[in-house]
Amino acid sequence: MSRWSYLGKRLVLSIPVILFGMTVTFIAIRMGPIDPVSAAFGQNPSPEDMQRMREALGLNQPLWQQYIDFIWNMAQFDFGQSWVLRSGRDVKTLIWARAPRTIWMGFWAILIPLFIGIPLGFYAGMNPNTGGDYVASFGGIVWRAMPNFWLAVLLMVGLSRSEDILFGFDWKTFLVNTPVVIGTGEFQTALNGLKAGQIEPIQWAKATKQILPAAVVLGSASMGNEMRIGRTAMLETKNSNYVEMARAKGVSGRVLVWKHMFRNALIPLVPVITAEANLLLGGSVLVETVMAINGIGQLFFRALTQGDMPVAGALMFIFILLLVFINIMQDLLYTIVDPRVGYEGE
Repeated sequence: MSRWSYLGKRLVLSIPVILFGMTVTFIAIRMGPIDPVSAAFGQNPSPEDMQRMREALGLNQPLWQQYIDFIWNMAQFDFGQSWVLRSGRDVKTLIWARAPRTIWMGFWAILIPLFIGIPLGFYAGMNPNTGGDYVASFGGIVWRAMPNFWLAVLLMVGLSRSEDILFGFDWKTFLVNTPVVIGTGEFQTALNGLKAGQIEPIQWAKATKQILPAAVVLGSASMGNEMRIGRTAMLETKNSNYVEMARAKGVSGRVLVWKHMFRNALIPLVPVITAEANLLLGGSVLVETVMAINGIGQLFFRALTQGDMPVAGALMFIFILLLVFINIMQDLLYTIVDPRVGYEGE
């Protein structure tokens, strides 16, 4: 089976998974305890006005009809309009206005563990039972054990008093005088410049500074996992028979590491990296809520708690599509990192 045939087969098989996920989502948001009409009207609503709104939103229709309309609209990427958060505003516009902040935060949350956790883990595996190995291993355990929400609170408190802790360095006035929690001004300025075809490094530096604490929090557990598993993978690869054979043949240390050890040590890290990319979706909801980041994670939390069904359903649909895509990419990455893996058994 070719790679493209395998990809097509996985895409077809993902349809029932997406349908099941959207069915669970529909049940959760339609039969939940929050009434979107009551949430939209607030206290002491008029029964007549509430009834008219139910009819306008289609909530008076049979549940099966609402389900079919919901699935059909999601399949067409017709997310409708917000009911509560921004009444009457297009859901796509609402999501795209906040998505760049979450994407930029997620980018750094993945990049930081990749370029810190994996190299440190490989270094510890290449130099076992040394001081560097002990420090890296202990750091991996600490980073893995710290709860994200606790680290978020710790960072917010620490950065707000950075002058006392970091010997006079003031995080709040570094690059731009903004609070520790993220604002929208600097990021929007950088994004507008990018849309106009102008990349301003200082604006992107300011925008990155605003989301960097949240990215560290979001990637903290990933960094600990990748460090520990990277150390184990490199240690096992280093002591394998084919590495000993290459060393006996006189292969240089650099070629031995990069050609024979590095690529094989990456194989067990592929599912770890992709699984942690899945966790970033759920983690972004918690981190953005705690650190007041105006992204799609916070938007999803507000939509659920305030009963905005179109926004919650649309974001859940996007999350499910991302999870399915990441899982398919994981299988394809296996064949790139390890050519011995094929598709014949699929």
